[in-house]
Amino acid sequence: MLGKNSQEIYKNPIVLERADPWVYKHSDGYYYFTGSVPGYKSIEVRRAKSLNDLENGERITVWQAPETGAMSCLIWAPEIHFVRGKWYIYFAASDNEEIRNENHHHRMFVIENDSEDPMNTNWIEKGQIKTQFESFSLDGTMFEHQERLYYVWAQQDPVIPGNSNLYISEMENPWTLKGKQILLSVPEYAWEKIGFSVNEGAAAIIRNGKVFITYSGSATDENYAMGLLWADENSDLLNGFSWNKAVEPVFKSSSKNQQFGPGHNSFTISEDGKKDVIVYHARPEPNKAGDPLNNPNRHARAQIFEWDEKGFPLFGEPVR
Repeated sequence: MLGKNSQEIYKNPIVLERADPWVYKHSDGYYYFTGSVPGYKSIEVRRAKSLNDLENGERITVWQAPETGAMSCLIWAPEIHFVRGKWYIYFAASDNEEIRNENHHHRMFVIENDSEDPMNTNWIEKGQIKTQFESFSLDGTMFEHQERLYYVWAQQDPVIPGNSNLYISEMENPWTLKGKQILLSVPEYAWEKIGFSVNEGAAAIIRNGKVFITYSGSATDENYAMGLLWADENSDLLNGFSWNKAVEPVFKSSSKNQQFGPGHNSFTISEDGKKDVIVYHARPEPNKAGDPLNNPNRHARAQIFEWDEKGFPLFGEPVR
């Protein structure tokens, strides 16, 4: 039973050294977990019947980056989804670890598995997810709403200052976009532009008559924090005027609890099916020196959250 101290049911961190954690609870009762593997050369899937068991649970490397080519380097932020009877993993990859320009930077890709059980290496590369212009793009996520598939991602637009904005498009199928793509959000507030001007790491949750999309902003150090977008569930999600944006971050560092840079989250449900759970990464201390992406101390964490009287999520602060 989840009572007043329900946070204590999760022994955080639930998985060590896995940034960008994605958890999906399937109909078989398993939590399926992916995240960025240090070294950024492979995709690992874990599963367990409880979030606490993921650290020592079953795991398998389902895909390994090739030596060369568009998917050979910097495998970031894989997400596992079960869509219309098949498994899909969305991820970003680059063709070069050092060169970062318009030709050598991240693009988004997807692999597919039609097995009932995805814990194998029978994954087929479906190729790049093509958007309406070629540029740095990553952190693709998808959700289904009213029998339509939607894809949300981060991409750099050469005519918009900053590193990445959020976009949404409908999907023809789980590996192909169709129709128009809509600009959802640009880094506009001070909290989104510390170190880098970033909107990335989106995740959708549909509750209380609204479609909510969380995202992360700023550099991936202790300044990383989460923002919130929302639209009415019956509105046109491909109309930019349907969407609203919170001015302040909804989840940020907690010095008191020694959790820094929380973000790039996913959503799941508690083991008893009664509570919503946010899964995210955070650091136990501020990044001391160097590129924070090279510091593996971002750990996957989980905590239950509630909803306010207006139907909006109340994430609180990262627990110790």
